[in-house]
Amino acid sequence: MRKSALTERQKQLLEVIYKYIKGTGYPPSFEEMKNSLGVVSNQSVIDLLMKLEGQKLIKRNEFQARGIVILPLGYEILGEPPLIPFLGISHAGSPITAVEIQGEWQQLSPQVAKLEDDVFILRVSGDSMINAGIDDGDKVLVRSQKEFSSGDIVMADVDGESTIKRFVSDDSPPYVYLKPENPKYDMVCFTEVVKLKGKVISINKRGQWMPVS
Repeated sequence: MRKSALTERQKQLLEVIYKYIKGTGYPPSFEEMKNSLGVVSNQSVIDLLMKLEGQKLIKRNEFQARGIVILPLGYEILGEPPLIPFLGISHAGSPITAVEIQGEWQQLSPQVAKLEDDVFILRVSGDSMINAGIDDGDKVLVRSQKEFSSGDIVMADVDGESTIKRFVSDDSPPYVYLKPENPKYDMVCFTEVVKLKGKVISINKRGQWMPVS
């Protein structure tokens, strides 16, 4: 899509959404969008949002308050670096509950990921993945997906709690399991309580994003 295909009003709303997320950590509400645009009806905002969504500049979750995500083309139109939600902490060790941290977003270089899918950042707690170069306190960029290959480093839900491990699918027992990259930890065999939530696609160490090994 050429940049000229976007109307001034549509671009204005896209800028409002970006600046609000960057400044507050949340997408704007309908009221905040109306006030920023100087309009009085929700329908005016809805029409603009539908246009932006139709042009694949944003994605909306109608069942979630403030459920607006700017897509890669939207960031390209704005000439701004992507903003990625920082959802909380995931354990590299025994599974623990992933704590959601509302209102915190991180800037991410466009070179790290194209962000065509849902992505989010987690801070790692624990040392079970140190041999894969993931240390306690590192941040990881996770892409939500449904299909995985053996060897992928994943974020998994184990009976309602979150963990970072390597996914392994083998021809010999235990066949399918989550493997720690530290010999002092045990593997996690797959059962009905284990669900893969996303693939770790990049690691942030001391402010620098780098590939996953």
